[in-house]
Amino acid sequence: MNRKPEEWKGKWIWSESENVLTGPGEHEVVYFRRSFEVVEPAASKLVVHVSADSRYRLYLNGHSVSVGPCKGDRSTCYYETVDVTDKLVAGINVLAAKVVHYRPCEPFRLGIGGPASVWRSGQGVFLLEGILQEQNGNATISTDEKWECLRDSAIYFTAGGQDTLYVGGSERTNGRKLPVGWQTMKDKGHSWQSAVVVADIMDVLYGQLTPWPLVARPIPALYEVEKGFAGIKRINTPEAVPDFYLLHNKLLGKGWELQAGETLIIELDAGELTTGYPYLDLAGGRGAIIEILYSECYEKEPESTTRRNKDMRDNPEGRCLYGEIDIYTAAGSGEAAKGEYERYEPFEFRTFRFIKLTVRAGEEAIRIHRFNYRETGYPLDVKASFTSSDPSLSPLWEISINTLRRCMHETYEDCPYYEQLQYIMDTRLQILFTYQLSADDRLARKAIFDFHSSLMPSGMIQSRYPSVYPQIIPGFSIYWIMMVADHYLYFGDAELVRRYLPTIDAVLHWFRQHMESRGLMGSMPKYVWSFVDWVEEWREGRGVPTASEHGPLTIYSLFYVLALQTAADLNRICGRHSTAKEYLLHAAEIQKAVRKHCWSQERRMFADGPGVELYSQHCQIFAVLTGTIPDDQAPELLNHMLEQSDLSSVSYAMSFYLFRALEKAGMYEASYPLWNIWRDLAAMNLTSWVEDPVSQRSDCHGWGAVPLYEFTACMLGVKPLPGGHGILIRPNTSALTWAKGTVATAFGIVYVNWRRENGKFACEIEVPENVPARLELPEGQILELPLGGRVSL
Repeated sequence: MNRKPEEWKGKWIWSESENVLTGPGEHEVVYFRRSFEVVEPAASKLVVHVSADSRYRLYLNGHSVSVGPCKGDRSTCYYETVDVTDKLVAGINVLAAKVVHYRPCEPFRLGIGGPASVWRSGQGVFLLEGILQEQNGNATISTDEKWECLRDSAIYFTAGGQDTLYVGGSERTNGRKLPVGWQTMKDKGHSWQSAVVVADIMDVLYGQLTPWPLVARPIPALYEVEKGFAGIKRINTPEAVPDFYLLHNKLLGKGWELQAGETLIIELDAGELTTGYPYLDLAGGRGAIIEILYSECYEKEPESTTRRNKDMRDNPEGRCLYGEIDIYTAAGSGEAAKGEYERYEPFEFRTFRFIKLTVRAGEEAIRIHRFNYRETGYPLDVKASFTSSDPSLSPLWEISINTLRRCMHETYEDCPYYEQLQYIMDTRLQILFTYQLSADDRLARKAIFDFHSSLMPSGMIQSRYPSVYPQIIPGFSIYWIMMVADHYLYFGDAELVRRYLPTIDAVLHWFRQHMESRGLMGSMPKYVWSFVDWVEEWREGRGVPTASEHGPLTIYSLFYVLALQTAADLNRICGRHSTAKEYLLHAAEIQKAVRKHCWSQERRMFADGPGVELYSQHCQIFAVLTGTIPDDQAPELLNHMLEQSDLSSVSYAMSFYLFRALEKAGMYEASYPLWNIWRDLAAMNLTSWVEDPVSQRSDCHGWGAVPLYEFTACMLGVKPLPGGHGILIRPNTSALTWAKGTVATAFGIVYVNWRRENGKFACEIEVPENVPARLELPEGQILELPLGGRVSL
């Protein structure tokens, strides 16, 4: 039940206080609650709609029921709809919320400005719409002056020192100032006040909007699952082993006691890199200091200020855990004898594979009852599977799934530990991986809309969004256009394409304005980041080809060609044939200029810039993908490229486009030796893929999960027929003797099992009934399956 904003009874509320924020790091934390009576829970129903600026967690009778709001922007404030009927009890019930308002600051202040991906206005607010339905009538419990609130004085946020500045810093919390039992009206010694109405939902008479234009959440709620730690890596008391980190400890009731003045230092292993809310249950120990350090891996001292020193990720010998730290001062309010424990957990989720927990008891003994976490993320339903004759590929599949999971929350994310920002280049690949694994396009549709919403007056879209810290990487906008095309390929939704054509036109016009007299894309403006790829030779240029120092970049001309070609296809789909023709003619003109000014007859390759003796794999790859090199000459160019040892090579993410070029040229078998890059990473006991080979910063970056696409779309060979009109099955069998698995499609699950025996090819294929499919066999035979079904050959 989604209500229209003009029908809402609730009002935006906040706390009235004389404490005025004076600095960009001073964020507000406010608690809200409202009690109401329920006579017969079994005959009652309560559905609530809830939102806030900036983030909230909602409780009913002490149970967490919603976290949000979903990440939006100035023009889109999402609200969640939650059915909480199953949490109602007979008698007094309490709805309660903890709300954090991140103060806006311009220019944005890294670290102390709060999470860059969380939009905020200048005013903190909380909104809830709730109508309790009972047999004797309905009761409105929506937010208004009847709600009470309490301004927090226990928590503040501080910038970290591990390059996590976009995430918004760590917590410093004084437990002695926290309200205890506030979610159920059991707190004592705190002065709650009546909430203040900040604004109505909207002025329907004159169309005047609040800073929070309400839109229903378009994606499912993030899951939260109770987890324990897999084991201990190091502890300063090896003579005794605690069990408070195990999930089953919740049932056994055991724990660990520190006497006054003692210190416990324990390093715990979650088993794999994950995202979740760690929580610590304590008894006694007033004034004890607890530090929780979150780390992706064990590592040696950094080689420099720009490069980490990582090898075996799970080996503590001669290595340390580096990471951000939450610090909590215990209130001493828990009583173990009564089974009542003081709890600390950070407000935002944390990313970690290892945690270093340090507990320093003060003048009182302290008992650690439990230290677990609730894993969280987007509810990705993995329907695909893959096994093959090469057992070394199996770990690559599992690591890739974990990598994608950890980079999916309310948006796709580049990395959950360092930034939690949705970047276009990363997201385009993550969306393709998601389609192949689950055929779920909900987060993808939101991402496409997000980047469309970032359109600037110049016609360029932002490279990461939602973000309160704008950034422009012109090349990334090309991947967004491809993102729209990908969606049509998989789902055939022409209306989605039609909606975004004006934004595509605007982006292409931006590029057209930056053409130079030779017919090439000119040098990019100084205010943008002309990033292409993380390449060792381009380290000092921060991912920008060195040729940019001498003038235009060939790769940007090729990017623009690819955008024009893709946009032409999208325009034809929507009946704009004249525009499609215009784009193709313009693309052909640029290709002609690239061949004239950027081709080196001596090197038999495209240079990184006109008249520049610098070369990379990137230009050759995109020359093939765009057809700038004729298709019959593409194999020669790619073979020549792979033989060269002095070229700037593609990184993990850009390998995807190398594989596409090889596939287009009929050379996909040349991709198999390249999997050694991923095999080498797996040999370091990684559980997620790293960001790039240059900085060694992030150990979890979504764009590295390339195996998810290659194994399903190429080795098993399952892809959509254009426009979502059926399924194509074209297995690549060049380097394996057998492969089998399942692939998700918009029509259902496709099963493939192929093998080569004594030089003969055999396969079993199962396609959902009544779904047209085309089976293309390695020998060239094509079978049409107009009604799907099962085939054995």
